[in-house]
Amino acid sequence: MAEIKFEIKETFGTLSQSSKGWNKELTLISWNGKEPKYDLRDWAPEHEKMGKGVTLTADELKKLRDLLNNLDI
Repeated sequence: MAEIKFEIKETFGTLSQSSKGWNKELTLISWNGKEPKYDLRDWAPEHEKMGKGVTLTADELKKLRDLLNNLDI
């Protein structure tokens, strides 16, 4: 399996932390040297391991924001 390279450009915040110390974070990240995208996933301390997540373009993130703003919660 090919190695996945990533560079976290900016961390916007942590949504939650698991009992094992993993953080669910929203970041701006470049995967394999490509244009950075917004990313929401679980990270081990020091970002040495990652869980499955969702990667979004700026337009997709804006649409998600609009959808969330319209929720009645």
